[in-house]
Amino acid sequence: MNTSEQQRFDLLYEQHLTNLILQGKRPATIDAYSRAVRRIAAFFDRCPDNLTTDDLKRYFAQLIESHSWSTVKLDRNGLQFFYRYVLDKQWQWLNIVKPPQVNHLPDILSPAEVAIVISLTHKLRYQVFFLTLYCMGLRLGEGISLQVGDIDSQLMQVHIRDAKGGKDRFVPLPKRTLLALRYYWQTHRHQRLLFPGKDGKPDSMIDKGGIQKALKRVIAECNIHKSISPHNLRHSYATHLLEQGLDLRSVQTLLGHNSLNTTARYTRLTQITRKNTVEAINQLTDDLALKWECNV
Repeated sequence: MNTSEQQRFDLLYEQHLTNLILQGKRPATIDAYSRAVRRIAAFFDRCPDNLTTDDLKRYFAQLIESHSWSTVKLDRNGLQFFYRYVLDKQWQWLNIVKPPQVNHLPDILSPAEVAIVISLTHKLRYQVFFLTLYCMGLRLGEGISLQVGDIDSQLMQVHIRDAKGGKDRFVPLPKRTLLALRYYWQTHRHQRLLFPGKDGKPDSMIDKGGIQKALKRVIAECNIHKSISPHNLRHSYATHLLEQGLDLRSVQTLLGHNSLNTTARYTRLTQITRKNTVEAINQLTDDLALKWECNV
């Protein structure tokens, strides 16, 4: 970009960031939508305020070739926001970018596989972390952000704060998981975090990359030929509860899904009957044939 073009882009970009904040978008959305504007500006090496429909088609055609459909959709939504709230234009993006309709089912670990994965994980912090993700059906970020004050050992529940969509929820805390968390906390005694980082900084949390590598390593060592990430522990949790007979609406609440349709995909993996929520979760946790146990 020449100097005047860069100045115009900088001005519009700042307006974009301001509008994202004013619309109450979450940090991850702000990051993705702002990246979309930077990416297209870099592709054309000019301010994206006067792009034609043909320009947009050309841009997204190459983006589809080099990035996932998840990224393509984020860029599409980010640019739509930029057109609407910054440029005051209506971009008929549906006529340009239509991601294919896919309905993939996630790989699920059996309860026996969950037990052996946790048992053979090399480090205690990852063992307890994987147990926590699974036994409470948490997203990776929810587990990483857990704080000491979120644990209510009187009511045997955990307060999941500021989760996806800015929503809080309470999930039952299995007794076995509480014992494991207490045992692990004794090893670091962090005043606030349940899973602090290794660098010793007060606000440093356990490393996301380290978690993913640890799980990938143990999955390979267990000779499990499935595509498993930390999020698949959450999928396994939901499926196993349905197999135990917990009703779909209760599982929806536990997972924090907005729509029952999102939760309903697990019915394609199991049969549903009814059981008491807390009893089902405690039984699920107690039945894990773990080869390690906390001495408390």
